[in-house]
Amino acid sequence: MLWIYNIGIVMYGLIVKLASLFNEKAKLFVNGRKKIFENIAQKVNVKDRPIWFHFASLGEFEQGRPVLEKLKSENPSQKIVVTFFSPSGYEIRKNYALADVFYLPLDTSSNAKRFVELINPKSAIFTKYEFWFHYFKELHKNQIPLFLISGIFRSDQTFFKSYGGFYRNILKYVTHFFVQNEESVSLLKSIGINEVSLAGDTRFDRVYENAQQPKKLELIETFCGNSRVFIAGSTWPEDEKLLVLLTEKYPDWKFIIAPHEIGENHIREIEGLFPKATRFSVFSSKVSATSSQILIIDNIGMLSSLYQYGKLAYIGGGFGVGIHNTLEAAAFGLPVIFGPKYDKFQEAKDLIAIGAAKSISSADELIAAFEDFKANERASADAKNYVKEKKGATEMIIETLNRN
Repeated sequence: MLWIYNIGIVMYGLIVKLASLFNEKAKLFVNGRKKIFENIAQKVNVKDRPIWFHFASLGEFEQGRPVLEKLKSENPSQKIVVTFFSPSGYEIRKNYALADVFYLPLDTSSNAKRFVELINPKSAIFTKYEFWFHYFKELHKNQIPLFLISGIFRSDQTFFKSYGGFYRNILKYVTHFFVQNEESVSLLKSIGINEVSLAGDTRFDRVYENAQQPKKLELIETFCGNSRVFIAGSTWPEDEKLLVLLTEKYPDWKFIIAPHEIGENHIREIEGLFPKATRFSVFSSKVSATSSQILIIDNIGMLSSLYQYGKLAYIGGGFGVGIHNTLEAAAFGLPVIFGPKYDKFQEAKDLIAIGAAKSISSADELIAAFEDFKANERASADAKNYVKEKKGATEMIIETLNRN
């Protein structure tokens, strides 16, 4: 099985290189890894024994960030190295002040050996998923503790199938798992992994903290005025098409659309759907708050602060591979609406169960959900309380990490 895995990694690298000729994200993926080891050698002193945090992308970074920042606050001299697999994480957080930030080289035996030798980590912390055989094996070989935080497992994953022996062996290199739910605990124990703790999801700590001290956005306040505001976050084209009828049916509401992709072509597509919309980049405080009903956010990094101005939220991705972050909105007391693909997200199931979220599959269902939620103060309170009650994973994880 290992030879198939190795061939798969090599083939993936070749495909991305080919895609980089015409795809900007793939180009960033490839170019960001050029001279990566020379870059690491210049910035990281092996004698510092940093803690290595790895994140697949930006969402996982925000999930693991409370643990990273808590460790750093307790020991400011502790060096930290952060790696990303995806450009969408690296390009936004490459200048993160608390760590040296790099792309993770592809998971080959030689890359893993050289990487671990160069950074010489005291320990390694991965968030939620990303299970790389050679990196895990190299850490194990060098007796470097490896922790997985905010993990979540499902019975349909390869680890728990009769043919999943190779992937089960990858999990056995992990020193300790901190998981989100009881199902994950049971699944891991069913394959002989007992170093597991039910800690919950560190995202609750992050979004709760953000909601307590949100960054004020003066231009957004100007746009909103005294209107009720519907915020559509991390949207994709399938989501945006559904919103057209909603904006037409409720002219007394303001709408803020923050798409997942902010390339010029996509922004123009959104403008085609909403001809009277205004881009945030050209919105001015001199413009009357009543002059535009729809604002398109054409930058990255504002969404987590936008929700403070909303009454309701729509979370994109539910018509694709899966919904994006519902908790950022819920932390501010916003009931959330999203598409049908949410089964991999425990928080989405929980929010639906308590009446603070709805899943929809059409524009008519979106309008019905909007009607149910637009004056539902109970749903708002339940969303906020759900986040507050679920926080605390970071403290539990830190206690265990310190003992180790």
